[in-house]
Amino acid sequence: MRTNFSRRAFINTAAASTAAMALPGFAASADLQKDNSIFILNKNPLKLGLMTYMVGSKWDIETIIKNCKETGFEHVQLRTTHAHGVEVTLTAAQRADVKKRFADAGLAISLASAFQYHYADAAELRKNIEGTKQYLQLAADVGALGIRVFPNAAPKEGDPSREKILEQIGKSVSECATTGYNLGVQVRLEEHGQGTANIPVIKQILDFADNPHVYIIWNNSNSDYTGEGLPKGYEGMGLEAQFNLVKDRIGNVHLRELFTDYPWRQLFSLLSKSGYKGYLDIELSDQSCEPVRMMKNYRVGFLALQNAL
Repeated sequence: MRTNFSRRAFINTAAASTAAMALPGFAASADLQKDNSIFILNKNPLKLGLMTYMVGSKWDIETIIKNCKETGFEHVQLRTTHAHGVEVTLTAAQRADVKKRFADAGLAISLASAFQYHYADAAELRKNIEGTKQYLQLAADVGALGIRVFPNAAPKEGDPSREKILEQIGKSVSECATTGYNLGVQVRLEEHGQGTANIPVIKQILDFADNPHVYIIWNNSNSDYTGEGLPKGYEGMGLEAQFNLVKDRIGNVHLRELFTDYPWRQLFSLLSKSGYKGYLDIELSDQSCEPVRMMKNYRVGFLALQNAL
């Protein structure tokens, strides 16, 4: 077979190759190929998922499965009230169908409720606790690994009612977690809310809960690494020290945009070294005009930060 390769094409190809060799990092790349001890490919990266907060909020189950499979996402956290329709109003047959569809697709799922336990009104508090228990039954029926709940607020430091509210949150989530454990579903308290969106406060709530079945969602607050706005005794505490406070209780992680100042590589390293086996779900606040393309690009950055490609 005769190959049609013109003199001009040869010159252009040679020029491009020469230019590439002159680029910063080219020599380093060549060295890496020669000496694998410099760069060891991470063959066990953390697992990526989608939280249907904005991206995915308008997708039905069929679309969620299609898009997650196409983009290599392994888990989806279905936020309540969104288009997927996985709610406590589903019949037994409908719940079984949801479970089968995700299982057949090889896609793990969790659910994200909006139940919270800071209410001063006893009736409102009990309503949220009992609502959580119903939601846990839904989660068990559809094959979900866990559910998200909120703290979701606490008085400022110095307020005499602060400790009482934190204890109330802890005891409430503990009651729910025991129900969840009996159903095979994790209850995960998100690092979220006014006065409760930092790890030391979440740790205080865990201590009040005094229940090994209460897990948390690491939510990537700025205070995780800046140490700003933390309660007394924790001022200036860095990422690793805060991580160590709760590392054995992390049930899920929510991710923001990877271009932020958050120390993603350090967090991923800490999670990996701790033996974390759960999922990290993107929870982006803006809709993308090309969500599938965005998800593909996000996954590339996620893997690159773990030296996995």
